[in-house]
Amino acid sequence: MSWRTQNKTLQILEAAEKGRYGVLAAIVYNVEHITAMVRAAENRRSPLILQLFPSSLIQTPSLVYAATAAAKTASVPISIHLDHAQDADQIQYVADHLPVDSVMVDMSHYEEEENLAKTKALREYCHARGISVEAETGRIEGGEDGIMDTGDLAGILTKEDEVEKFIAAGVDFLAPSVGNVHGDYPPQGPYLDMERLQNIFQAMNGRARLVLHGTNDFSPELTKACIEAGVTKVNVNKLVLDPWHEYTRANAQKPLTQLMAEGMDVLTASMKRWMDIVGSSGQVQSHMEKGSIYNQYPSDDP
Repeated sequence: MSWRTQNKTLQILEAAEKGRYGVLAAIVYNVEHITAMVRAAENRRSPLILQLFPSSLIQTPSLVYAATAAAKTASVPISIHLDHAQDADQIQYVADHLPVDSVMVDMSHYEEEENLAKTKALREYCHARGISVEAETGRIEGGEDGIMDTGDLAGILTKEDEVEKFIAAGVDFLAPSVGNVHGDYPPQGPYLDMERLQNIFQAMNGRARLVLHGTNDFSPELTKACIEAGVTKVNVNKLVLDPWHEYTRANAQKPLTQLMAEGMDVLTASMKRWMDIVGSSGQVQSHMEKGSIYNQYPSDDP
């Protein structure tokens, strides 16, 4: 049996593309985030991708195991993804030793030729170990949480020929640059080249899944428009975590256990709202295809 049929991130996103809905790929920083997000996914009968930044593997090395344990025991499909991995040695170590389903091989801080060469080599390394791979086409400006800023390079929007080059490099998921940025947007908010996004999806022609980065400050309407254009993997950070941050700052005087419990309730509600918006709520039942990983999950609400 091919590793692809068992890879959770691949299976989750392939089902999402067939169903024309999005799946939240949410950054987690602690166990409370993991707990709240899994609770939301189970409540909404929604698939979910839990994402860690490479910095988390150093700052909180046990977090990847906590995420994996939560995913393994959940009643809905949940995968573990390493986001924006930019160090080749670290990527190889993760592929050899850590329980992740997918890795973003982010070589976008290199010029195109070197980006492609490094991406292809690391994709081969990860695929040989059953791990699916995401890459970034074009250059998405900005930096966050230890990610190298590309601001010293000219901001280049993804072109159709770049799509072909990354497809040829064998990547499974593509994150294009269509006006989206890492981090915060200016006061006027985000503005995306939606026609370019649609053209990229059409150029991919089912050979890889489409990923959206830089969703801070996105409205529900813009998010839905991106999913209609073909996006399946919707990376989220502050978009879903801001209510958690606001609650914990405003209630820091409360006993820790109360703050944790109430904070998780706030984050669970935020995740449930955005699962409804991206259309993943209820999809565990809708995509139980023969031979799919979805078959192992119960169809009835818990």
